Amino acid sequence: MKKLAGGLAALLFAGPAALLVLVGVLANPSAVAACTTSSLSVGTVPDSLTATTKDGVSVTLDKTQLTHAATILTVAGQVQGVGRPGAVIAIMAALTESSLRMLANTGAYPDSATYPNDGDGGDHDSLGMFQMRPQSGWGTVAQLMDPVYNAKAFFGGPAGPNYPSPRGLLDISGWQGMDPGQAAQSVEVSAYPDRYQNYQPVAEAIVTALTRANSGGSGSTGASAPSDLPQATQIDFPLPEGTWVKSSPFGARVDPITGEQGFHTGTDYAAPLGTPILAMAAGRVTVAGPASGYGNLIVIEHNIGGQLIASAYGHEERLYVQVGDLVTAGQHIADVGTEGHSTGPHLHFEIRPGGTNATAVDSDAWLKAHDAQGISGTDTTPALCTAGTAGGNS
Repeated sequence: MKKLAGGLAALLFAGPAALLVLVGVLANPSAVAACTTSSLSVGTVPDSLTATTKDGVSVTLDKTQLTHAATILTVAGQVQGVGRPGAVIAIMAALTESSLRMLANTGAYPDSATYPNDGDGGDHDSLGMFQMRPQSGWGTVAQLMDPVYNAKAFFGGPAGPNYPSPRGLLDISGWQGMDPGQAAQSVEVSAYPDRYQNYQPVAEAIVTALTRANSGGSGSTGASAPSDLPQATQIDFPLPEGTWVKSSPFGARVDPITGEQGFHTGTDYAAPLGTPILAMAAGRVTVAGPASGYGNLIVIEHNIGGQLIASAYGHEERLYVQVGDLVTAGQHIADVGTEGHSTGPHLHFEIRPGGTNATAVDSDAWLKAHDAQGISGTDTTPALCTAGTAGGNS
C-alpha cells in the first residue's frame, strides 16, 4: 500500500524439551460473549477456485488464498455495517495488493519473517494482505502479520483498531454509494488507484463460493442445528488464560514430522502436559476416544445461533467425557497431551461448520471473530519456535 499520508510483554514458557517465547499479552474480555450468526458465515473452503478479472484474465486461487478470503468474510460478518458489499471491497483490495497472501517484508522488518507468511514482499515498509504500513499508523509488525487484525483494520469504524485514523472502509463517508474500486482506493490511498476495479468479478466469485454452503446451495455444510440441541450463549477459548502459546496456525505448511508440504486443518496451542482443555461452548459430545493422527480426539456439536458448528480437540492425555454427554461452556473435558502425530504437548483445535464430519475452517480466526471469552483481538502472536521442535505442533 503506497500511502500518501500517513502492551507487549514477554512470557517465558518452559515445556519438557524446549523453551518457547510468546510476545503478547493474554487479555480476557470482561463480558461474556454471545455469538450471533451472519449471512456471511463461511462454509467449506475449496481447494481452488478459478475466476476471470474484468479485463479477461483467468485467475486461479489456491486454498491458502481462499482461507485468507474466508477470514475476511468471517470478520466482515461480525462488524456491523460491512455486509457483503464491504466484504467484496476488502477482497478486491487484498487481491490487488498481495494476491490474497500474507506477505512479510524482510527488507524493512526482518522480524516479519518470524510470523506465519506466504512470502516476502518489498513495497516500502508494507506488510500483510492489504500491504499496510506501520509508519502510517496501521499497526505493529506483529499486528499486521495477523489476518484477523488486517481485516479489522481495513473495515475500521468506531470499533476498529485504528479509529479514527488511518481510516478504514466504515470511516469513509458514503462508501456504500461509491464504485467498489473507488471505495477500495479510499482506504488504500494507492499511487495506482485504478487497479482495484479489475478484481471485482473475482472477489464476487470468491464471496459466492465461500458463502454458498450457508445459503442452501449445492454441497451445503451450513446445516441447521437439531431442535434438541440447546443454543449456546457463551463462547470460551479452549485453554485457561495464560497457559498457552500458539505454535502452529491453520493452513498450508511443512509437516513438522514428515517434512512434507501439507495442509494443517486446525490451530495448535502449546501448553504444559495436563493443562485442562475446556469445552468451547455448550453442546453434545459426538466423538471421544482414539482417532488416527489425533491420538485421542473429542468432537462436540454446538447450536450457534441455530447453525450446527462442531469443535474438535486433539492429542489429549486424558478424557473426562464420553459420546452422548451434554457439556457446558468452559467445562473441563480433557487434559493436554502429546498423543498421536505430535512433536510435544499441545492442543490441536478445529472448528467445523456443519457438524462432526464437515470441513474445518480457520479456528483461530473463528474464535477471534466470535469474541471468545479468554482471548482478545490482540492475541495474535505465535510462539517464536520452529516447526519440528518440541513446541507442540501436529
